Amino acid sequence: MQFETLKPYLYVIFLQFGNAGLVIIAKAALNHGMNHYTFATYRNLIAALVIAPFALIFERKGRPKVTFSIFVKIMLLGFLEPVVDQNLYYAGMKYTTATFAVAMTNIIPAMTFLMAWVCRLEKVNIKKIHSIGKIVGTLVTVGGAMIMTIVVGPTIGLPWTKGSTTAHQQQSTTHVSPGDNIKGSMMVIAGCLSWSCFYIVQAITLKSYPAELSLTTLICAAGALQGGIVTVIAEKGNNSAWKLQLDAGLVTMVYGGVICSGLGYYLSGIVMKAKGPVFVTSFNPLCMVIVAILGSIVLAESLNLGRVVGGVVIVSGLYLVIWGKSKDESQSTSKCDPNELPPVDHQEIPMTITGTRFGKLDNDAVAIAIPPTKINGK
Repeated sequence: MQFETLKPYLYVIFLQFGNAGLVIIAKAALNHGMNHYTFATYRNLIAALVIAPFALIFERKGRPKVTFSIFVKIMLLGFLEPVVDQNLYYAGMKYTTATFAVAMTNIIPAMTFLMAWVCRLEKVNIKKIHSIGKIVGTLVTVGGAMIMTIVVGPTIGLPWTKGSTTAHQQQSTTHVSPGDNIKGSMMVIAGCLSWSCFYIVQAITLKSYPAELSLTTLICAAGALQGGIVTVIAEKGNNSAWKLQLDAGLVTMVYGGVICSGLGYYLSGIVMKAKGPVFVTSFNPLCMVIVAILGSIVLAESLNLGRVVGGVVIVSGLYLVIWGKSKDESQSTSKCDPNELPPVDHQEIPMTITGTRFGKLDNDAVAIAIPPTKINGK
């Protein structure tokens, strides 16, 4: 398999590694008092400042003009994910847990699939086995994520996690009231819905504004502007919320801005143009698998049977989605296959010969017959 074919898969896997890392450090920063409003604002401002020079250099000649329609879409994109999703998602994480927040992002593939189907961004024919495979694969990935969240099972003893299970459980045990749990759950779900809408609008915008770096810069700039307005309203009179310090909050802002917002929007746009928004979101459940593995190695968290089984189910669902998408691409390519062109049979090309006869202009129409020919031995 050529590297160009592997690129979309490597990009989306990189995105999930980036999201997994952000979840781990963001939860720690929120627990230490990081304000989620200023986090979203500074994160997108940093992303815009980092990506803007690359957009000016590499897309200087091929950048389309920003029409009023494109401007409205960019402002909508800057509102959906940088403002609504990021604020609701991390506010909900404060009221619940990081594990729950990551688990709920696994409903994004199903939401995006339905929206893309309605908006005709995804080809679905229930009479075709590969379309059924995409639908089943999306549901299986969501089910695998739920298994990782709900099913516990016996602990799997690993050499690097021995003796750390009890201590980690004592450290990670936090009390969450039922009211805060419900409020946080609704915030996370609303954020995931907004994130799904963002992917759909981004796919639509890329058709009329196919400049990924410039679009990423404009989205982050619009998000920083609108996020700043929301922060001023929400934190009115609280000037300390804007102060930056050399702590975990600043690291989270820089990491989230460069990796998850800047590179995240850019790479998802590239993959989206080739594979569609459903392909990008289909890999979201992989984030839970990465968090479980990194937590086991880096934080010495214990692995249980539920997480392992859920990870296997998620990988199986991803395989079905990838298989269905590959069949879609092969069918669209075969429609233009020259080997399937019909043979030329008894065609005539009309021609008009103009000449002068006895000083007068004379037009004689003739037709040249072409004998039947064979293409590729057919």
